[in-house]
Amino acid sequence: MKRIGVLTSGGDSPGMNACIRAIVKAAKVNNIETIGIYEGYKGLMEGKMQVLTANYVDDIIELSGTILKSARSKLFKTEEGLRMAKEQAEKNGIEGLIVIGGDGSFRGACDVSKYGLPVIGIPGTIDNDIAGTEYSIGADTAVNIVTDTISKIHDTARSLIVDTPRVFLVEVMGRGCGYIAITSAIAGGADYCLVPEVPYDINKMCSHLQTKFENGKVYSVVIVAEGATSVNELKKQVDSILNIDSRTCVLGHLQRGGAPTAFDRLIASQMAVRAVELLIEGKTNRMVGVVAGKAVDCDIFKGINDKNKITEEIVKLNNILIS
Repeated sequence: MKRIGVLTSGGDSPGMNACIRAIVKAAKVNNIETIGIYEGYKGLMEGKMQVLTANYVDDIIELSGTILKSARSKLFKTEEGLRMAKEQAEKNGIEGLIVIGGDGSFRGACDVSKYGLPVIGIPGTIDNDIAGTEYSIGADTAVNIVTDTISKIHDTARSLIVDTPRVFLVEVMGRGCGYIAITSAIAGGADYCLVPEVPYDINKMCSHLQTKFENGKVYSVVIVAEGATSVNELKKQVDSILNIDSRTCVLGHLQRGGAPTAFDRLIASQMAVRAVELLIEGKTNRMVGVVAGKAVDCDIFKGINDKNKITEEIVKLNNILIS
C-alpha cells in the first residue's frame, strides 16, 4: 500500500484533527502517503484533496473542528455519486480510506467499499452513541464544556437574592443517547437529569425539587438531553407546578467547540494508528474503538446498527447523588 485517504463526515467533534495528525504520522512511519479529502464525501466525488505531510499536520492537535471540513451530499447516496467517488479515488491512487464520523458516515464508507475500496471507520461524535467503543472522539470534550457551564450557573445562582427559588433548565445535545447529559450532571453537581433512555415523571421531578427548596436550597439546576423533552415545554410544566419563573439555557453548538481535552487527543491518536494498521493488514469494513484503554476493532456494521446507551450503573450513581 502506497497511498491512503482520510476524510471527516457528519457533525464535527473536538479531536478530529488529532486523529488526522496521527493517521498521517502512522502512515509515514510505514512509508505510506496520506491524501486529505476535503468536504467529506462531497469532496471525494469532486476530487477536492491534497497530500498531507507530517509537517503540515504537526500543529493541528489542539485545534477543534476539522481542517478537512465536512459536508452533506444527496448525490453521494446515488449510484452515480458512488461511481464518481470510486473514480476519484482511483485517479488519485488511493488504495484505502479512513472515515472519521458517526453511523451515517460509516454507512457511506460501506457503500464505497462495495466498489472495491477498503475502508476503516473511526467514531467521531460527541454523543458517544456508537457501539463497539467505550468512547468516541469529542465526547469527553463536550462533557467538560457542559460541566464548566454548569459550574458557571452555580456561581451566578449562589449570588442571587430572590423571593422564590430559581430553577435553571439546561438543554444539552443527545437525541437518542443521554451520555452528555448524565455524565455532565454528575460531574457538575446538578439536581436532576432527564435522558431519552429513562422515562420521567414531571410531578416526581418537581416534588424532588420542592423538597430541596423546603430544606433551604434557593436554586436548582436540571440538565435536559434534547431527546428527552423540549426544554421550553418543560419550563411551562415546571413553572405551573412550582409556581415559579424558571430559566432556560440551550447550549447547542457550544458543545462542539473548544480545544479537545487531553483524553480526546489520546484516544483519537490510538484509534488512528490502529486504523492505519488495519489497512496495511488488508482489512476492510472494520471500525476502530477504545475499550479498557486499548485500541480495538470490530465489524463496522456494529457501529452502524447498534447504539450505545447509558448504563444502569451510571443511572444509579446519578440517582444517589441527586438525593
